Amino acid sequence: MRTTEETLIDFSISYPLEKLASPEQLLFIDIETTGFTANSSFLYLIGCAYFSGNSWHTIQWLAENTSQEADVLNAFFAFSKNYDYLVHYNGNHFDLPYITQKCEQLLLPYSFDGFEGIDLYKRIAPYKAILQLPNCKQKTVEQFMDIHRKDIYSGGELISIYQDYTSSPTNDAEETLFLHNLDDLKGMLQILPMLGYHDLFHEPLHARKVQANTYKDLNGNLRKELFMSVSSETALPKAFSATAEGCYLHAEGTEVTIKVPIYEEELKYFYSNYRDYYYLPVEDVALHKSVADFVDKDHRTVATASNCYTRKYSLYLPQWNNTFEPFFKREYKSNELFFELTDEAKKDRQLFSEYASHILNMLAAVYSKNFGRQNNRKTD
Repeated sequence: MRTTEETLIDFSISYPLEKLASPEQLLFIDIETTGFTANSSFLYLIGCAYFSGNSWHTIQWLAENTSQEADVLNAFFAFSKNYDYLVHYNGNHFDLPYITQKCEQLLLPYSFDGFEGIDLYKRIAPYKAILQLPNCKQKTVEQFMDIHRKDIYSGGELISIYQDYTSSPTNDAEETLFLHNLDDLKGMLQILPMLGYHDLFHEPLHARKVQANTYKDLNGNLRKELFMSVSSETALPKAFSATAEGCYLHAEGTEVTIKVPIYEEELKYFYSNYRDYYYLPVEDVALHKSVADFVDKDHRTVATASNCYTRKYSLYLPQWNNTFEPFFKREYKSNELFFELTDEAKKDRQLFSEYASHILNMLAAVYSKNFGRQNNRKTD
């Protein structure tokens, strides 16, 4: 078995790792195999990256032949026992199950029960659509981050190189095998700032400036919009913009700008307990039975779910679930929801901080849905 170690000189990470765990407790892992199934392929290399002594280091174990699989696994688990967190890229679906199956196959007494896993892929993938990434492969994310590799081979191309290496070892082949895995490890470290997008959608936002603006649309009609300047806790590695449902977002660094249409019109608030109400056709409004009992029976009917409402002309903001109460609709069967922009709400900075997160999640959902539709059309 061949082992190589390296200290990464002048290597720094801008993402605050303390959000994950103490850096000294994080062990990054990547494996190389000759196939996807442990029972019919070989594990020939495990590489790890770790932080120690204010520097980043890597260590790699290479099986010089297929009989050294157990040696590689023994070395890895002996080294990893000092760590609490395993960080990987889509390792939940490949690296960790593969190693587990390989240990069972080789009758080795190891498992990942003592580790807490952090899958970078799982945290980044939900935002590939809104970031306009064609996919979420590690190399694609690296290209988005303008990260350049020395390695020129894919994992599949390395299989034949390794097979040749086992029968006729050369320094060039060995360096090629180590380099590919090393670039995978470095790549995982370098794309850590991508977690800023995950944090943007999961951590509290802070509304710093909120104001209502009036503008003319392309047809010369006066329109109103809500402008919000919001700050996030984690800086983004690259700026991005998104538009959907009449909303606009631009995020850069820790600053987020959001524009949302304000609707000035009459909307309806529907009472859920419609059986306790009468509907007054002439007034086009519902009244509680405790009050409507005094109304002439000829001027009232038993309320139904669709006409049990009160009407109100006001300023409204859109929402995409009933997060903000009370919520209003244009009609009972309408899917569009709104909440009133009252004078009290205009002063509520916390409300707008929560509303900013609400809009971000809507945008991510819309982009993800559209991304799925595009992929379905490609496969039809």
